[in-house]
Order: sequence, then C-alpha cells, then structure tokens
Amino acid sequence: MAQLVVRDLTRRFDSGGGISNISLTVEKGQFLVLLGPSGCGKSTLLRLIAGLEVPDSGEIEIDGVNRLQKGSHRDAVAMVFQNLALYPHMTAFQNIAFPLQLRRTPHDEMERRVRESASKAGLALDLNRFPRELSGGERQRVALARALVREPQIVLMDEALASLDAQLRLSLRSELKEFQRRTGRTFVYVTHDQAEALALADILAVMRAGTIEQIGRPEDVFTKPATEFVARFLGSPPMNLFPATVEAGGVRIADAHIPALIAKNSLDPVLVGIRPDDFRLEGGAESIGIEVVVEAIEYSGTGFLLHARWGESSVTAIVPKRFETGSQLKLHVSRHCLHFFDVTNGTRLSI
Repeated sequence: MAQLVVRDLTRRFDSGGGISNISLTVEKGQFLVLLGPSGCGKSTLLRLIAGLEVPDSGEIEIDGVNRLQKGSHRDAVAMVFQNLALYPHMTAFQNIAFPLQLRRTPHDEMERRVRESASKAGLALDLNRFPRELSGGERQRVALARALVREPQIVLMDEALASLDAQLRLSLRSELKEFQRRTGRTFVYVTHDQAEALALADILAVMRAGTIEQIGRPEDVFTKPATEFVARFLGSPPMNLFPATVEAGGVRIADAHIPALIAKNSLDPVLVGIRPDDFRLEGGAESIGIEVVVEAIEYSGTGFLLHARWGESSVTAIVPKRFETGSQLKLHVSRHCLHFFDVTNGTRLSI
C-alpha cells in the first residue's frame, strides 16, 4: 500500500476535454472514488495516474517519489479496465500470469504468485478454463487477480463493474470493499453510479468539467454539498432546489418564510435545497410546512415517490403512503435539513 499525491495536474485535449489543476491526496490503504457525469475527466485522471497519459503539467507522487521524473510510473500501479481486456486465447492462469511472463519471472515464483493472487481475488475455479467458459463475475475476478499479481502499490479501476447485471454488481461490490480492507491496498475507482460510489468510498471526489467540485468523506459530501452542482448530482431522486429571496430574518420561497441568518443583502436571490427524503407528513417545533398539489405518484417498493406543485415550483418527495392526483397535501421539513446556495456562483452559503 502507498500514499498517492496528485499536485496541480493538467491535461487538455484539442477537443476541449481533459482536466485542469487537480490536486488530491489518498492516504495509504484508502479507497478513493472518482464520481461524475460522462466527459467530466475522471477517466483521464485515472489514466494519468496509471501512466497511460502524460500530463501537460503537474506532479504524481507515490510514497513521496515523483513517478513522472523517475520514469517508473507504471511499475507502482495496476489497472482494471471496464472491458476487462482478457485474452480470449489464454486460460485464466495464463491471463493472470501474463504480466509476470513479460518480466521473465521464474516459473516456480510465477506459479506461486498466480495462485496467491487468484485466492485473494476470490477465484475458486479451474484456472485452465478460458474466458469464454467463465461467468461475468469470474472474468471480473480474473482481471482483478491479474492486476494484483504484480504486487502493485496502487490498484486503479475504471468502471470495472459496469458491464455486470445489477445483482452481480451488488455482490462483487461488497467483495471488492472487503478485499480492499483485508489487503490494505490503496484503490482509485472511477464510476458514474452514485450508489456504488457511496458504498465503496473512503474518500469521494465529485468531478465536473475537468475539475474536482468537492472531495471528502461520502457522508459529508452527501449531507453537506459544497455547490449547487453536487447537490443536484448526488442523490436519487436529486435534491429539490427552489428559487428564493433574502428578507429580514430569513428567506422567502413562494408563501413560506424560512428563518435563517445568511450573509446576503435583502432581496438577493438564493437557492434553497431540500432532499426528497427529508420531507415529512407530520410537523414539529423546528419544521416548516408547505402546501402542495399532487401531480403524480410512483410506487418504489419501499415507499412512494411524490411529484407535486408548490406555487411555480415542482416538488419531489418520498412519502410512506399513496395520495390521489390533484389532492392537496401539506409537507413538512426541519429547518436543519435545509441547504442554501448562492445563485451567482453556486457555492454553499453558511447559515
């Protein structure tokens, strides 16, 4: 395991994509997840760490060594790709052993390391079978074992579970996290799946347009989004964001006054965020009530997803029972569950 430090890393493409001035630190044995929409630069950042791309500027340090200067960048990391990149004409054993064959590793040592890596990756099968004879989960484990056989300091994974069905993804996700904890490896994992990111990450970095929008513990990023973008992107269903104006002692949304001390001038526009699962049907001493009209409702298996209208704004809420379309309903939310954002730059406002 190793500490990874990325400092002021930039890589721009003629098409306009890439990353700009990214800095982050992943401590030894941590699991960093890069989350963001397509084209945000997360895979580019991963490929730079892997040594598959050369940055325009910046540094990549692994355990205090600048790998770009030393020229041994790829020796410290191993990567598992989305398509797994297994050789179809090779057996599972040969696929796992291939990196060692390139290094002309002695046969006895190669045999030992392949068996050890297969065991660590949870492979309990005949390694003489070909990829076409393996299930999706087994192929995934072969790819992970091949990454581990070189005994890398850092393991990189690019959408590595994306091609699997939902049930198998859930199972392998748990196995992967347990494997990372057991071996103490440093992981960097790219995904666009929010549930996967929140479940796996020790540290979560939300990316947008080639930069890191917010980085921190997943529970902190979720409960206290630093920007309007993170608030909209993280969460399913996404956070409700309502236009509001600052007034004496708080802000006003439609017909509701929300007590809050915000460092903005009176009549300044702001955005107020409420997560759908923070609404309640019963109010309390610290709650605010809003009158809505039900427009549609969907059953999710664990509750009901309510789509409603509040003045000129649409509202999404998770409620425990069904309501008829067109009916009026009062929803309540605690003042402690409210989020405030600056309209001009999207940053979070302190209360």
